[in-house]
Amino acid sequence: MSAAASARQILTRLHEVMASRMHAQGKLDRVVQIVGESLTSEVCSIYLLREGMLELFATRGLNQSAVHVTRMAIGEGLTGTIADNVETLNLAEAKAHPDFQYRPETGEDKFHSFAGVPIVYRERAVGVLCVQHVDPRRYEDVEIEALQTTAMVLSELIANAELVDEEDVLSLGGRETGPQTLTGLTLVKGLGTGQAVYHQPRVQITQVMAEDIEAERQRVYRAFDKMREQIDHLAGQAEFGVGGEHEEVLETYKMFAYDEGWSRRINEAIDSGLTAEAAIERVQQHTRMRMREIDDALLADRMHDLEDLANRLLRIVSGQLGTAASQGLRRDTILIARNLGPAELLEYDRRRLKGVILEEGSLTAHVVIVARAMGVPVLGRTQGVRGAVREGDEVLLDATAGQVTVRPSTSVSEAFAARFAKSREKQAAYAELRDVEPTTKCGTRIEVMMNAGLRDDMSALAMTGADGVGLFRTEFQFLVSATLPQRERQMKLYRDVIDAAGDKPVIFRTVDIGGDKAVPYLASDVANNDENPAMGWRALRLALEREGLMKAQARALLEAGAGRSLYVMFPMVSEVWEFDAAKAVFDEQLQFLRSKKKQVPDAIHYGAMLEVPALAEMLDLLLPKLSFLSVGTNDLTQFLFAADRANPMLAERYDWLSRPIIRFLRRVTRDTEGSGISLGVCGEMGGRRLEALALLGIGFRRLSITPAAVGPIKELICQVDLAELESAMEKFLADPGVHLRSALSDWAAQQGIEFD
Repeated sequence: MSAAASARQILTRLHEVMASRMHAQGKLDRVVQIVGESLTSEVCSIYLLREGMLELFATRGLNQSAVHVTRMAIGEGLTGTIADNVETLNLAEAKAHPDFQYRPETGEDKFHSFAGVPIVYRERAVGVLCVQHVDPRRYEDVEIEALQTTAMVLSELIANAELVDEEDVLSLGGRETGPQTLTGLTLVKGLGTGQAVYHQPRVQITQVMAEDIEAERQRVYRAFDKMREQIDHLAGQAEFGVGGEHEEVLETYKMFAYDEGWSRRINEAIDSGLTAEAAIERVQQHTRMRMREIDDALLADRMHDLEDLANRLLRIVSGQLGTAASQGLRRDTILIARNLGPAELLEYDRRRLKGVILEEGSLTAHVVIVARAMGVPVLGRTQGVRGAVREGDEVLLDATAGQVTVRPSTSVSEAFAARFAKSREKQAAYAELRDVEPTTKCGTRIEVMMNAGLRDDMSALAMTGADGVGLFRTEFQFLVSATLPQRERQMKLYRDVIDAAGDKPVIFRTVDIGGDKAVPYLASDVANNDENPAMGWRALRLALEREGLMKAQARALLEAGAGRSLYVMFPMVSEVWEFDAAKAVFDEQLQFLRSKKKQVPDAIHYGAMLEVPALAEMLDLLLPKLSFLSVGTNDLTQFLFAADRANPMLAERYDWLSRPIIRFLRRVTRDTEGSGISLGVCGEMGGRRLEALALLGIGFRRLSITPAAVGPIKELICQVDLAELESAMEKFLADPGVHLRSALSDWAAQQGIEFD
């Protein structure tokens, strides 16, 4: 008899049991008999979760007196290990396993072989189905698959007969009914509270047994065709178009998507009598088991890709497509995802979105830039979040501290609410500083500007009282667009932003895409082979090569600024000729508009971003050409230290208040003295109170920061005497034995100045 026919025979017998009017205990007793006979196994047992413990509910071959007597905790013994890890065990010699525990009341001492599979309901292991045999042997694949199929049927029985309490179903042994705290990497600071919502909810399989096998097969064929189309389309998407690791991911996806063995195994599962959804899940369970047995780090990493692909196929075949954004948020929400793109984040109602938790994520990801602009706290690299948090859980997110609390106790919720209230009070106090000019105690006016990138960000200009927009990231429009934004669309955005700013300046940074901010419509062989994308073909380098892109943006900015002052800043300038070449594009478009009798800006102010350390060597030649210079501390830091900020091993290694950075920045302020240009910082460093103190102390008088930081930095400035601060910084820098952060912290505390 074939494997499919054997499995179909088991399913047919199980179907008869499920359809009978027998009580639940009787059904379980029949199930162990059927499975034991079909696998010619002396023992077949079912353990179910009750009151947080795995309890022996039915057995064939063990002492009947042990039923409802033998109990073990999640993680205890082989059965508890299966439930804890939600994975299959297949052992020729059970006693050789380190987690083996002998229970004398069961009479199992004579049995050697052991195999067990989790009974999963609502993504939680709520029981275990296991078999044992006297002779030492590993069970065949067909036998394991039969156990997995039976376990899926049992999950239906559990749901219908309410054999497991709802709290036990949700709790996984009681571990997840109480509070649980997870840690991660702070990507965007802030506090948020709401109910957990998954960006891509998992498909719930509600029917295991097929009524029409051929109909199920056709559903799978159609789903495979659609999935393969989607995977082929991904080749042109930003996430998979930049070479290196992303290219490997795409190839892995294609390998699995077109793997005939995978589709054949799903078809065989359907032949055994399963629905399309159940067949996909059963094959995936078996694949998980096999891959866990392979001690290969690369394959372990690829498990995520295979899981994603199987989930994609499940969503297609079940018709449960789309993300949580398409369904709309009905309550305050903490969004959970493996990863997220900027366009996907912008689909969510920001009135309801209170925070984001990513299983992966990095400081330089596009979504982080957008989230910061939206004022949404984000926690990344939160390991285990998808296993620990279920849909609808109450979540307290403290992205500033790098932690999240799930299902908090009343006392924890109250303490968090108090912190939240205090934070809102602080924000309200900062809002009262909206009309206060940031002036030091010694009377020096400091410019405090804000960073932006979206049209909606401009409302923060009036709310914060910022002096203007010191950095408008024009690339956001490019990152969230499927095609190159047309000149008219660009011009409308820039004009709307200038209108919203009124008489306050807006510094437009020309597009900074390419490298690690790849867009599919600007794919390049150079970019695809970029081993270090942050230092590769991006920003001004890309724009100067793609002349059409630069021309279109230049014309759009010049037309948007007609009759007003226009501020343009070029990113990632390394040498003076690059600035000259970029300005020449604007000059050419300016002459074109004048030749067409078009209105042009009354004045154009050109600036550059100092991100590449090499530019500091050319300031004497560059400064006469500039109206302003902005230091981009984010990229400058990683270039100065040759340390990729996206690398988790280096993410927090280099301190903004380390001596090399401060000395470098002080040198820049000294080199620009007397030049008549405006020098500022546009980066996260300027939005942190202690770091802002250091910047003021070495000569910076313009800071462009996230809108949320404008109030706190204004307050800080009003507490500072620049002469005293500059004197302190000079002393700290002159003494090589001084730890700058500690010394500046002590000084600020003595002055009564609060800092982060």
